[in-house]
Amino acid sequence: MEWDWDFVWQIMPTLLEGFKITILATILGAVVAMVVGLGLAIARRSPIAAVSRTVAFVCEFIRGTPLLVQLYFIFYVLPDIGIRLAPLVAGVIGMGIHYATYTAEVYRAGIENVPRGQWEAAKATNLTTRQAWIHVVIPQAIPPMIPALANYFIAMFKETPLLSAITVLELMNQAKSIANSNYRYIEPMTLVGVFFLVVSLISVLGLRWLEERYARMDD
Repeated sequence: MEWDWDFVWQIMPTLLEGFKITILATILGAVVAMVVGLGLAIARRSPIAAVSRTVAFVCEFIRGTPLLVQLYFIFYVLPDIGIRLAPLVAGVIGMGIHYATYTAEVYRAGIENVPRGQWEAAKATNLTTRQAWIHVVIPQAIPPMIPALANYFIAMFKETPLLSAITVLELMNQAKSIANSNYRYIEPMTLVGVFFLVVSLISVLGLRWLEERYARMDD
């Protein structure tokens, strides 16, 4: 089968629409992962054993099951109990919660690396626990976490094709629709690979820049 440039330009607008959904799902999923992950990390440090152990079990359970199964559960099973979500919403929640369990470990490691003296200094200045978290601990803990968090967000971007299983019209789903309608697979599937490769390479370069910048800050 020969490469058809006319077909490429014909399908490009549709693929770009799918690419926009892919980027949107990644960004929203990353926001959910960062916010929920921070909450899980703080809960893991709870002095109440029942809370910390429950959160630890939930995180292990989510990490131990495939993301695709979780997406199916959210989109196809939850409607049986009256919870119906739009495909994109279900996808964002599924990816966000899945990766939140990984970012929680990154947060937890970063928080534990904050010297104990910083907590004691915050208490000595009469800061409340909430103020200590917001103004002392989190600002010091987050910078070293950035490279690890960025790695997870790149991984999330690469897993967005799984959203096609729950009918999200992201890049892969659009490409499959084009291929099945025209019985031509080489152009749409190759372009999908190119889209993911280019964004991944740009992300990796950005990640390396962040790592080098953080290393210079340490020096």
